[in-house]
Amino acid sequence: MTHPSRTGGQILVDALKIHGVDTAFGVPGESYLDVLDALHESGIRFIINRQEGGAAFMAEAYGKMTGQPGICFVTRGPGATNASIGVHTAFQDSTPMILFIGQVGGDFMDREAFQEIDYRRMYGQMAKWVAQIDRADRIPEYMARAFQVATSGRPGPVVLALPEDMLTTMAAVADTGRYQPTQGAPSQPQMAQLRAMLAGARRPLVLLGGGGWNAQACADVQRFAEANALPVACAFRFQDLLDNNHPHYVGDVGIGINPKLAARVKNADVLIAIGPRLGEMTTSGYELLSSPVPQQRLVHIHASPEELGSVYQGELMIASGMPQVAAMLAAMEPVDASAWQGSVAEAKADYLAFQQPPPIFQDGQAPLNLWQLVQDMDALTPADTIITNGAGNYATWAHRFHRYGGMRTQLAPTSGAMGYSVPAGVAAKIIDPSRTVITFAGDGEYMMNGQELATAVQYQAGVIIIVFNNGMFGTIRMHQEKNYPGRVSGTELHNPDFAALAQAYGAHGEVVTETAQFAPALQRALEHTRGKNLPAVIELRYDGNLITPGATLETIRKNAEASRKA
Repeated sequence: MTHPSRTGGQILVDALKIHGVDTAFGVPGESYLDVLDALHESGIRFIINRQEGGAAFMAEAYGKMTGQPGICFVTRGPGATNASIGVHTAFQDSTPMILFIGQVGGDFMDREAFQEIDYRRMYGQMAKWVAQIDRADRIPEYMARAFQVATSGRPGPVVLALPEDMLTTMAAVADTGRYQPTQGAPSQPQMAQLRAMLAGARRPLVLLGGGGWNAQACADVQRFAEANALPVACAFRFQDLLDNNHPHYVGDVGIGINPKLAARVKNADVLIAIGPRLGEMTTSGYELLSSPVPQQRLVHIHASPEELGSVYQGELMIASGMPQVAAMLAAMEPVDASAWQGSVAEAKADYLAFQQPPPIFQDGQAPLNLWQLVQDMDALTPADTIITNGAGNYATWAHRFHRYGGMRTQLAPTSGAMGYSVPAGVAAKIIDPSRTVITFAGDGEYMMNGQELATAVQYQAGVIIIVFNNGMFGTIRMHQEKNYPGRVSGTELHNPDFAALAQAYGAHGEVVTETAQFAPALQRALEHTRGKNLPAVIELRYDGNLITPGATLETIRKNAEASRKA
């Protein structure tokens, strides 16, 4: 039935409600004032951010946590360019998201008007679909398609430009129904082939990753692994697809991989990759699997047919959504697993050994033992605690030594985007205020979106942010010492007092310089966030020489110098 005449902005917000949107993130702009007005009494919560990059990251984190498209509104030109980092992350991370951009009016179009950009060209390679809505009466059509594209097949971002004059145009148009995501599913012959390949294996391994998962799909894959005695690894920054304390979880396949797990991947005779793209990070620079035809008998299951065979030609390639294939795997008749019966226990033992204190802390000389900090954190927080981080070597302390409690306890960018940690943590606490949320942020990484601490205070989002302050862009410094030993250039940082800065925002702030100080500081932060619903920042000040669990900067430099002399 056709509605009475409405403005374009009202039609758009009505469509958001039809498609189940309860929260949107953004920075206001004059280019979409009619949308802001329509949001006023819509019942949709509009989270006001302090920078569009933070808003886009929050929308991306919402998409990861809920499986529903994260919604972001930004203004034209500078707003759109700032938000692009979140769109790129959503694309590489396979996260459903819709970015709405205010656009110049149609009467000024194609004149390089104030802040005008052609968003089809700008976003063409980093979104699943980019379009501009030029007619108010077609808004329901475009909105339905946007939600459909963002959630069907391989999830990802959609960008819609909204000309300013279109939003104020009146139109009498019918609404659509709610979107219905569509996914492929395995055929019975494909499942029979998968079972036959598994039955003939001697060293099988399951690798989980990618987008499109839900709690039921994770539970079904766990049942499949248990029934067939299979070791399960998780791809880079998808470690929460299986509870890390589960006997079948054997580690993450990503940066800084356990050498024994890397060998297990290389030596697997049947590798069942469920969901991951098998990109650079997950394959250790495309070395764990040879391209284009791996030595392992590869079963690659992915939501997008375009991804299958794009780098690796699997022996069996299945285009399927994760819930669909997981349900069929759980229902599959188990095979005789006697040939590899002991592999789960062996792989688990390797994982547990890799989690022991690294040698750089075993002499007791470091005032701040980062390994012990993770142990203290795990002892004081619930198993369903959400850990967020951005990019940087500091994230290794979470990835390697923390045990993620299962779906959805990890928010981290496979795109390697710095600045993700704080917005993701704030968003997670806004979305699910009952859960504990802890953000790991490097000092350089924190400064890229630390202003979203103001958003956390404004919306009483009690996230705990742990800032790893070593006074440098640590990852780049590490590579610098490997390739140009002793020649430090462009990586030193002069930082503010992060704890004092947090207090200026209205948050709780503390500085920790010794191991024994951390657990009491974290306890106080937990009490503060739970009692006042306000964020807390714990600044860790430590020697930048402690660059990774496996090596110091000094060791890296000396090895590089020795290699050059040789």
